[in-house]
Order: sequence, then structure tokens, then C-alpha cells
Amino acid sequence: MTDHGAYRHITVDQTGTIMVVTLATGHKANALCFDTMNEMVTLANSVAEDTSISAVVLTGQPIVFTGGMNLSDPNVVSPQELDLPERRRGAALGAKMCRAWESIEAVTIAAIEGPCVGGGVALALALDLRVCADNAVIYVPEVARGMNMSWQSVPRSVSLIGPARTKRMFLLAEQVSAQTAIDWGWADYPATSGSALESALGVAAQVEKMPSIATRMCKQSINVATNALHHAVSYMDADQLLLTQHSDDYIEGITSYLEKRDPEYKGK
Repeated sequence: MTDHGAYRHITVDQTGTIMVVTLATGHKANALCFDTMNEMVTLANSVAEDTSISAVVLTGQPIVFTGGMNLSDPNVVSPQELDLPERRRGAALGAKMCRAWESIEAVTIAAIEGPCVGGGVALALALDLRVCADNAVIYVPEVARGMNMSWQSVPRSVSLIGPARTKRMFLLAEQVSAQTAIDWGWADYPATSGSALESALGVAAQVEKMPSIATRMCKQSINVATNALHHAVSYMDADQLLLTQHSDDYIEGITSYLEKRDPEYKGK
């Protein structure tokens, strides 16, 4: 097993042609901060065209994939303290991370245990396949907290599960169980609790047996057919996020989360 560099918020290992990337942010909910996302962009760009890799498995911690964006990050709590160019760059970072992972030529697989929240959902949508353990919960609280759902995740979700189910997940903030995620087609493979990574590695082993060039070309064709209009309908969502940050609903959403008054707060 080969180490692929020193990161603070992720670990990266490769065995044969299969790479495993683990979110290890140090936050109790394995939440994403700006530093984590920058590392994820760097890693994705470094392996995007690496022909020695057939599959990349992204996983989190045993009890939580990721609680989404760390809402205690100063860039989230007080974005008004930054100048507008810095705020726009920060608001666009999540989409940049998702695009970087979507651009990896190897097959990408998410191995999800426990909560997969907000930005974690957006990231998982940018991957090719998703394995959900039976303890997984898919939850998007952004709109409920006064934000839009950004990171260019709306068209990806609509393409995957359709408009009505996307509205249930995004507009109504319904918490989706692992079984429902499978039934909806959001997740591709079920797994028992504690075995999502093992199951994802099994899928990766199948990919490893396939002809590399043909697999990459086929993935590219599928993505182009699916994503043709994705950027066109979502390129402004970072600026929409900036707009919501000026609303009373946003301020209350962040404050209630930080003060643990959020009715959906469960240690996330």
C-alpha cells in the first residue's frame, strides 16, 4: 500500500490500481472546512488523468461519512468580513471540489456510513457510484437553514433521482434512509453497517478487471450525455449563496445550528 502525500484532512492510500481516500477532518462530525476542500481539489487534480489508477473509493469515518460544511468555519459564520472577491471565491470552492472529483477519469465510488449531510451529499453526487451502509442517512438541511443548495448539485440530483425526489430531499429537507436511497436510485449498492468500504472495494475490484481505456472512454461518454446542460443551469448558484447570506433566515439558520437550537441537530 503506497502513501500518496501528506494531507491534514484526508488520508490517501493505493493498493494495485485502487486508491482509497478517507475524509478525516478532525471535526466530531467529520465536517468539511475550506482547508479540507482545497486538499480534495489538489488530490483530485493530481489523479485526474493518472492511468495507474482504475478506481478511487472515497469514504469517511466509521460512524459518519461527513456532516457537510463546518458551519463554525469563520468563512461561513461571518462571510461579510471578507471582501467580495474573496467571498465569491469561497462560495465557489465547493463546486470546484465537486467538478474536480467529477473530472477524475478513473471510476469513483463513495462508501457511506452514517450521516451524509449537505455538502457531503453534493460531493457524493459528483462521484460515479454510491455504496450505502444500512446505517446511512442522506440529509440536505441547506434550504431549511436559509441557504440555497449550491455546489452545482441540483442538476446532478435531478439527473439521478428526478425533480420530485430532489425537491423532497432539498426543499423539504427529508432525511432519506439507506433503503430509500437505494429504492430511489440515489445509491447503487447496499451494505451492512460497518461494511460500506469493503463493499465499495468489491465494486472497485470489478472495475479493475475491466479494460482501462474502454472503461474511461465509456465513462466520459456517459458523463457528457448526462451533464450536457448541468453547468449552464447551475453556474450562478455560488452567487445565489452569497445572496442568501444577507438574509435573516441565513443568520438564524447558522445561529440556531451553532447554539444547538436546530430541531434537526443530532450531534452533527
